[in-house]
Amino acid sequence: MNATAQPRLHSVPCLDARGLHRMAWAEWGDPANPRVLVCAHGLARQGRDFDTLAQAMQGEYRVVCPDVVGRGRSDWLADPAGYVIPQYVADMVTLLARLDAQEVHWVGTSMGGLIGMSLAAVAGSPIRRLVLNDVGPRIEYGSLERIGQYLGAPLRWATVEDAADALWAISRSFGPHTREQWLALSRPQLRPDGQGWKPHYDPAIAIPFRAVTAEVAAAGEAMLWQAYDAIACPTLLLRGAESDLLSRATAEEMTRRGPRARLHEFAGVGHAPTLVQPDQVAVVRQFLLSP
Repeated sequence: MNATAQPRLHSVPCLDARGLHRMAWAEWGDPANPRVLVCAHGLARQGRDFDTLAQAMQGEYRVVCPDVVGRGRSDWLADPAGYVIPQYVADMVTLLARLDAQEVHWVGTSMGGLIGMSLAAVAGSPIRRLVLNDVGPRIEYGSLERIGQYLGAPLRWATVEDAADALWAISRSFGPHTREQWLALSRPQLRPDGQGWKPHYDPAIAIPFRAVTAEVAAAGEAMLWQAYDAIACPTLLLRGAESDLLSRATAEEMTRRGPRARLHEFAGVGHAPTLVQPDQVAVVRQFLLSP
């Protein structure tokens, strides 16, 4: 297979309560390869977060990195109430049908892990290996409050460099990155608006997020544990050792129930590992390609 320096860009129409929306996705590797790896991003991120991992895996997989609706190049929903996991799972089913993917390996960071967990739990799921990156059925409520402080805020920056600095200020938990690495992660996070640069997501994704109370989170946790316990495929759980979203206690519980995930922690990282650093890529690669 010929390695490519840039992905091919596609989109697929998906159904929501108001009609159809377009979900964009980037594709790396041989489009005829039946081995499909889906990489799903976090709450306010987009699929190009996985460029480094995708380039490392494109020799063995057709790597597909969607922009979840409301993010990146995908459409924004007419009704913000649709920015919830069930809608995202339905969109992924549509994507997998477009790919004609019979079996899938899945890497999901934070929200992307919740999408993968939910999809892996359903009867007849095509997911055969699952990587959950710093997320589990129990999410520490304090981390949701932290994220809610900046999610959807009306922001604009004069330059890409200014934007990267501001994004770094709220993303230090991602762990150490070189300036070059951080700029590469930041550029796809931005869109020009004629006067500068704005975050590349619909600010309305914050509406359902901010509606999550401690009571709602507790009810959701019960459903997520039920889903996790239904997963049968081999599962790798990655955790930033300093994560405020996935506690060590929850991670250890995930190694004892459901698919009994293998746990790997990364020192000096919080929520969430970006899967850019060579040691992080190596851990994911070894798990996905192991017999």
